Amino acid sequence: MLESFIQLDPVMQAFLATLFTWAVTAAGAALVFMKKDINPKVLDMMLGFAAGVMIAASFWSLLNPGIEMAEHMGQIPWLTAVIGFLGGGIFMRLTDKFLPHLHPGLKMDQREGVKTSWQRSTLLVLAITMHNIPEGLAVGVAFGAVAAGLPSATIGGAIALAIGIGIQNFPEGAAVSMPLRREGMSQRKSFLMGQSSGIVEPIAGVLGAYFVLSMQSILPYALCFAAGAMIFVVVEELIPESQRVTANIDMVTMATMGGFSVMMLLDVALG
Repeated sequence: MLESFIQLDPVMQAFLATLFTWAVTAAGAALVFMKKDINPKVLDMMLGFAAGVMIAASFWSLLNPGIEMAEHMGQIPWLTAVIGFLGGGIFMRLTDKFLPHLHPGLKMDQREGVKTSWQRSTLLVLAITMHNIPEGLAVGVAFGAVAAGLPSATIGGAIALAIGIGIQNFPEGAAVSMPLRREGMSQRKSFLMGQSSGIVEPIAGVLGAYFVLSMQSILPYALCFAAGAMIFVVVEELIPESQRVTANIDMVTMATMGGFSVMMLLDVALG
């Protein structure tokens, strides 16, 4: 089965890999069929774990290969890394500023982005969707990099990234569906809203792979861009959300380190 996957077109590989990450988001959202609520401490630890995965993926799967590729292609490695990394952060900052959204656990008067009359459920979905844009893009770019034939890009590394992103998508699906269920929404609708936040990943994955295959000279920038976007999400959203309860900070910190270790293990072992 793995051999068949490896022989596929890179864009199709990216599509299937991001379908997997979407499926894990749906699995997290499906927790509403088993319980109406989740222990806040457990959810905080899950979000902390997700942050650790994203931090590790940003370096091991994106920044480091991007720097190596820039050097191989005759670019100035540090300049490529800085431009791409900051570009990803700026992109997410603009998205955060203008896209209406509401982070889980907050009240309606704490919503961000431009003013809108959209419902709370829609704003919650958009908040998690923001996380998933750079994640899908990162997976797509990783598979596109393998097709470019550069030594620092391996199919194992791209698969490891998809697995890591999938693992950390589980709490993100639950972070949308559980609050909606707690507020009285039906199980079915809560699940549908929760899993819908992951729809953007296959779209971003396919676009990322196609884009870098069409313009391989920007591949190192694209990898660093995805890393910057993911780090923005971690620092601006995941870590603050996971550490709102002071009593949980130590456990959340250990969960973050655990997530980092799991992603590092996956990337080093498979990459």
